[in-house]
Amino acid sequence: MTYSPEAFRASLTGISGILVTPFGPDGQLAPARLAPVVERAVAAGVHILTANGNTGEFYGLTTDEAVRAVRFMAEQINGRAPLLAGIGRSINDALELTKASRAAGAAGLMVHQPPDPFVAPRGVVEYVKRVAEAGQGLPVVIYLRNDAIGLDAIEALCAIPEVVGVKWATPAPLKLAEAIRRADPSIVWVGGLAEIWAPAFYAVGARGFTSGLINVWPEQSMAIHAALEAGDYVAARARIAIMESFESLRAEEGNGTNVSVVKAALALLGNECGAVRPPGAWPLTPRQQATLEASLLAWGLTK
Repeated sequence: MTYSPEAFRASLTGISGILVTPFGPDGQLAPARLAPVVERAVAAGVHILTANGNTGEFYGLTTDEAVRAVRFMAEQINGRAPLLAGIGRSINDALELTKASRAAGAAGLMVHQPPDPFVAPRGVVEYVKRVAEAGQGLPVVIYLRNDAIGLDAIEALCAIPEVVGVKWATPAPLKLAEAIRRADPSIVWVGGLAEIWAPAFYAVGARGFTSGLINVWPEQSMAIHAALEAGDYVAARARIAIMESFESLRAEEGNGTNVSVVKAALALLGNECGAVRPPGAWPLTPRQQATLEASLLAWGLTK
């Protein structure tokens, strides 16, 4: 299914669900294991699904694996929701992945902020311009995890014609408000720090949020989104409080358990998606595992 620019922008104001990348017992890609996750997310109405995001262990994949991942995720989603394809690494890897994502039918491209130790703000702008050119008209979303590149660079990124959105993943809502003020009004600013930070980002003008929880409990994410869209911050915070222990676990060990908690939860649900590759933490510690098991039981997801 082809999504119009207007439909794609609208999907960004919803939940951007970040899919895990499934591995088998041998540690290799195991596409069939993801199918139940996709089906749950689609049935719950998650607005947009992302391949090769951070919850998908993007930096733990080879470029060839990332290409294969976007292909099988596109096949499983089968047009039932827009697919946003994560793009990153060296510029040549990024261009290869951009072409493969376009061929797979991705509705848009999410450009990871380059983690290179020698990143120039103008170099990031050039990087995104080259990805956008290779995308041949596909809409581009900037995934901003470090606002130290400065507001001038962020404004320049938003001025690239193909850029339609920014996933703001830095805990600085006041700087987000200024970035929104300086950008074209058509840019969609998405809360990139999941459910916990969504109310603060909504309060300064963001719409929608990213979510790894959708792999496990998409209905809860949808309820939080509905409350925020209705302006009911009390209901949204109450819903967030229920799943706060899950997100707190994901933030442990310098965020090294972020994907680990999601995959351990999927295993408890009978939807094994394999281990987390180093340098992520695996397995969970006994305390972490017990806390996770108690959360899933309290949520009524396990017995």
